[in-house]
Amino acid sequence: MLSFESDYTIGAHENILNRMQEMNLIQQKGYGGDVICESAKEKIRKACECPQAQIHFLTGGTQANATVIASVLERYEGVVAAHTGHVSTHEAGAIEYTGHKVLEIPGHDGKIKSSELKAYLETYWQDGNHEHMVFPGMVYISHPTEYGTLYSREELEEISGICREYDIPLYLDGARLGYGLMSRDTDVTLPVIARCCDMFYIGGTKVGALFGEAVVFTRGNMPKHFLTMVKQQGGLLAKGWLLGIQFDVLFTDGLYFQISKNAIEMAERLKEGLEERGYRFCLKSPTNQQFIILENKEMENLREKVAFSFWEKYDESHTVVRFATSWATGSEDIDSLLELL
Repeated sequence: MLSFESDYTIGAHENILNRMQEMNLIQQKGYGGDVICESAKEKIRKACECPQAQIHFLTGGTQANATVIASVLERYEGVVAAHTGHVSTHEAGAIEYTGHKVLEIPGHDGKIKSSELKAYLETYWQDGNHEHMVFPGMVYISHPTEYGTLYSREELEEISGICREYDIPLYLDGARLGYGLMSRDTDVTLPVIARCCDMFYIGGTKVGALFGEAVVFTRGNMPKHFLTMVKQQGGLLAKGWLLGIQFDVLFTDGLYFQISKNAIEMAERLKEGLEERGYRFCLKSPTNQQFIILENKEMENLREKVAFSFWEKYDESHTVVRFATSWATGSEDIDSLLELL
């Protein structure tokens, strides 16, 4: 069966597996205190053009989001996010479980608008009862968003400026960051993100690694005893080198960006084929996630041969579905899918 269900349904890039095999019987310090993790961190600092960056490796995206948000916020603060944001919808209440409310504002194809963010913050601070309310202590965005859309450099800079005006950190969820950076329609780079954001993470799980995300604090602003917070959240891997080695490989000779580019090229090929066949798109995504509208019966017939994701109901007889390419998708996969459509 063909699989376009997600970008984490396949293993890891062979370079990672080969390097793991090479290092398998070599003793390493525990909990990320090894030379491999240090090497990976230095490579990420160079890629971000952020020599002061403080970096930790965690095993998954929800864990990274919950740990970072819980460690940065005061107990009376919440995190502002689009109503479609991952922390708002698909993390099983992980943020709320740490004791912090997700403060929703409108999302527009997954993105928040700087004007609406500013209005939200102004309204909060002008409210005479604000001390009886949850303080907005952080702004969360994802890039790409859950809808495969991207912020422009100008949009990031505007949101960053508002966060600094109100003295709250900007946190970027980069689960699919590589695919955003290699999109044909972006002017955002890793150094731009490092300059605009107080903290972000570089996704590995969905971009070539077996598992793992690299959390980056960009201004010497890592919370005190962050390692302890990671452990308290159940996220400290004893064999931390298994995380570090994956990012060390991914950030050697530009591999992270090369394999991300493949996903974009395959998504563009899929998009062209869908357009030629007259399929309707729910929205225009410039990244590896493509959302189309299928008649329900066609969707059920296709499901017998292709794995894809239900996204949302469009109307009584149509459904929005998602096809996701990945670093490992081949042109033959795209051709086979198009033959079935």
